[in-house]
Amino acid sequence: MTTDGPAIDPRSGDAPTFREPWEAQAFAIVVKLHERGLFTWREWADALATQIARAQAEGDADRGDTYYHHWLAALESIVAAKGASSAHELARYAQAWEHAAERTPHGEPIELQPHDFGR
Repeated sequence: MTTDGPAIDPRSGDAPTFREPWEAQAFAIVVKLHERGLFTWREWADALATQIARAQAEGDADRGDTYYHHWLAALESIVAAKGASSAHELARYAQAWEHAAERTPHGEPIELQPHDFGR
């Protein structure tokens, strides 16, 4: 295995499976940001390993059901560390998504609207 890209090619028969659409989206964002040169694959692997170790130190049972939560936390961390966004902006969007999710009926797609940022 090289450190030039993901260990699993999402276009191959070895593609990972996702429990929720957001997991696939988070995976795709990481791949795309790597392709655009925001970080090396080694930097990504280190960020993800750091996040997983932190979660395990805080009591994560490591049953596999929290993996993409760690993936997302590592993504937010590396994006902020690289200056592509700020921790404040990421938190602002997270709150907006929570607001949008609260007002969206179950089973409907969640869409951000300007008033989601006003809380």
